[in-house]
This record gives sequence, structure tokens and C-alpha cells, in this order.
Amino acid sequence: MKVLVPVKRVIDYNVKVRVKSDGSGVETSNVKMSMNPFDEIAVEEAVRLRESGVAEEVIIVSLGVQQCQETIRTALAMGGDRGILVQSDGELQPLAVAKLLKELVEREGPELVILGKQAIDDDANQTGQMLAALLGWPQGTFASRLELAEGEARVTREVDGGLETVALRLPAVVTTDLRLNEPRYAKLPNIMKAKKKQLDVVSPEDLGVDVEPRLKTLKVSEPPKRSGGVRVGSVEELVEKLRNEAKVI
Repeated sequence: MKVLVPVKRVIDYNVKVRVKSDGSGVETSNVKMSMNPFDEIAVEEAVRLRESGVAEEVIIVSLGVQQCQETIRTALAMGGDRGILVQSDGELQPLAVAKLLKELVEREGPELVILGKQAIDDDANQTGQMLAALLGWPQGTFASRLELAEGEARVTREVDGGLETVALRLPAVVTTDLRLNEPRYAKLPNIMKAKKKQLDVVSPEDLGVDVEPRLKTLKVSEPPKRSGGVRVGSVEELVEKLRNEAKVI
């Protein structure tokens, strides 16, 4: 069984995001970039499936600029078998990404696609669901546990009331949540081996997909700064401030 894992190159989660002076987006020049944390979890889960003998091959896919090859190499060092970069210098919105992934899925023939539930840059939480809809495959989102057996995937997912387990007939799409696993660190020998692993580069035109943005960003701005808190001397004073100043009661 093949497992396909899309990974996204995003601003590292430890970096403070800065908005551009013209409000057109966030600053990415000279900023540390890394793999989306939710995608790291997806890679780890796919590698574990291969190590347990359930899967035979883990294919890593990234979409974006040439530097995304670094993200793919990181995933290969974690245990992926080969990589594919869909290179594009323009903006790739979730629908375009889902369409590109659909074409790759039809070319590669995986029985399972595992991807992060969302990317920490746009927090869209759309690509996995769109991909499942385009393919006509069942989907298990926000997975905190994944089990494969007899052509079926059992996905335990977090819902408002607790945990829900759904059974999906393969092929299927699964999106990962934080509690699914703890991603491994890539060791130096594996990093060196990853440099020699196969990495193919294609373009959206090669896949026959129109990636023209359907949405336009009007403005990006920082959230307003929060004012400092104050201490109150009694419950009565607290209620008075909530009623007359905050006007929430």
C-alpha cells in the first residue's frame, strides 16, 4: 500500500510573525521556515505504518517555491521514501492545492492520503476536506488515533462531546491532530541519506491544473494590543466594571 503525505513550508512556529508595511501579507524574507507541525505528525504516522509493514511506500509531496525541496528532504530524513515537488512561484490557495493533489493521487495511486488538519500560516483547515470531495473518497478529520486493517481505516477523532470513532473504506483521506503521535527527530545519517533519495519536480501545467487564485486578500493587519488588567477590591466592584465599563452584563 502506498501512502501519500503532503507537507507545507511555513514560517517556523517559534518566529514572531510580522505584517508587511503595505498590509499585503506577512514578511517572509530572511525568516526561518520549517515544515508545518501538523504535517510532521502526518509524516510520522505514515512512516510508522511503513515500519509496521502495513504500508510499502511513503511519498512526500510539497507545493510551492523551489525552497520547498528543503521541506521535502526533511520529511525524507524522517523516513519518507521519495518526494515530489509541484513548483509554483505564485500563491496556491487551498482549492488549487486540493486540485493538484488530486492529479498526483490519480497518477501515483495511493490507498491513503495523510495530511495535517491545517497549516499554521493561514489556519484554513480546508485542503483535506476539499481533496476528499474531489476524489470522492471517505475522510477522517482531526485524527487522534489511526488503525488500518482488512481494507479499512478506523479513525478516532476529537469532537465537542469527547471522542468519535469512524470506519472508512480505503482509499481514504485522513487529517491529523496534535495527539496522534510525537514526531521523531531526523538523525544526521538519515539527513545525509535523504539527499540521495528521489525527488521529482513538476509544474501545475504538467498536471493540467489552473491555480489562478479565486480569493483576493484585501488587507492583513495585526490584532489590536490588549490593555493591561486591573485589580478590583470586591465582587461588587467587579460587577460594576463588567456592567458599566466592559458592558458585558
